[in-house]
Amino acid sequence: MGNGFFHGGWRPAPDRYLEILDDPFFATVVTLQDVMTTSTAAFWSERDVRSVHLPITTGSVSSPMGLGSDSLPVRVDLFGEPTYLADSMQFMLEYGCRLSAAGAWYLMPSFRGEDSDETHLNQFFHSEVEIPGGLDEIIAAAEGYAKRLAEDVLARCADDVVATAGTTTHLEHMAGLAEFPRITFDEAVEHLGDNPTLVADHGAWRTLTRQGEQRLLEEIAPVLWVTHYDHLSVPFYQAYGDPGRRTALNGDLLFGPGEIVGCGERHVDGDEARAALAHHEVPEQDYDWYVRMKDVKPMRTAGFGLGVERWLMWVLGHKDIRDLQIAPRLNGFTIAP
Repeated sequence: MGNGFFHGGWRPAPDRYLEILDDPFFATVVTLQDVMTTSTAAFWSERDVRSVHLPITTGSVSSPMGLGSDSLPVRVDLFGEPTYLADSMQFMLEYGCRLSAAGAWYLMPSFRGEDSDETHLNQFFHSEVEIPGGLDEIIAAAEGYAKRLAEDVLARCADDVVATAGTTTHLEHMAGLAEFPRITFDEAVEHLGDNPTLVADHGAWRTLTRQGEQRLLEEIAPVLWVTHYDHLSVPFYQAYGDPGRRTALNGDLLFGPGEIVGCGERHVDGDEARAALAHHEVPEQDYDWYVRMKDVKPMRTAGFGLGVERWLMWVLGHKDIRDLQIAPRLNGFTIAP
C-alpha cells in the first residue's frame, strides 16, 4: 500500500482519507470488519454469552507495569482526575461473568502507550470474552471462534479476499482444522534452541520474539497454540500452571503475523490474586476492587482476546498492520478525520 509515508516513522499521508475512497482494498477492509462484528455477535449469542457495554476509561489497567509487562498504559487527565484509557476490559468481563451465567464479551477499541510498527498499533480493536471454566474450555472456545470467522469470510467475501491476498487457502485450512496443534512454551524453547533472536531471556522469565513465533509457524504448523508461558512474562491475573508458580495457565494462538489470540485462566479468589500481585511486584491498591470482587464471589473463569487488525493482516496476507485502519490513530499526533 502507498497510503503511508516515512518521515521519522510511518505516518498517514494528509490526503489519505480522500485517496482511499476509490481503493477496493479499503472497501474489502470495511466488508471484513462487518463480517467480524456480525459473526462475533452471532457466535456468542448462539452460546448465550452476553454482550456487555463498557466504558473506555479505567483505573485498573490489565497490563500494569510490573515484572514482564510488555504494554504501556495510556494515562489521561479527565476533568482533573488521572485515569487510563482501557488497554483491555478483561477485568470488567470477569465482573460480567458474575452477572451472566454463560459469560460476557465485547468488541471495542484498546489503547496502548508504546510505539506502533508493522504488527503493532497504538489503538486497535479487541474482540474479548470471558467464560466460566478453565484453560481447556477457553482454548476450545477460541478455536471454535477462529474457525467460525474463517467460514464466514469464505461464505461472504471469498472473491474480495482473493483479489487482495491471491488465495483463500489459509482460510480453508483454518476452517477445516479438526484440532489445533498445541505445544508448551518449554517445548517451544527446546525447539528453537539457545538463540536470542528467537527466545529473549530476561533472567527471571523468557519470551518468544516475533522471529521465534515465525520460526514455530514455519517449522511446526501454520496455526499453533503455545501454552504455559513463564508466569513472570504474563500479567499477574493469569492463574498458575504448577505448584512452584513458574508457569501460567495461558496460551497464545499463533498464525499469520504471529500471536493473534491470547488466552488464560484467572485466579479463583482474592487470596490467589493478592499472592500474584506480590509475586509480580504490582501494588495492590489499584486492584483493590478486583481483589474484593474475588473475595465476595470466587469463580473459576477464563478468557481470550483477539486483535482484529492482526486478524485482518492474516486474512488479507498484508504485511503492515497500520494500513488496516480506515481512520489511523498514532500516539502523539493529531490526525484528521
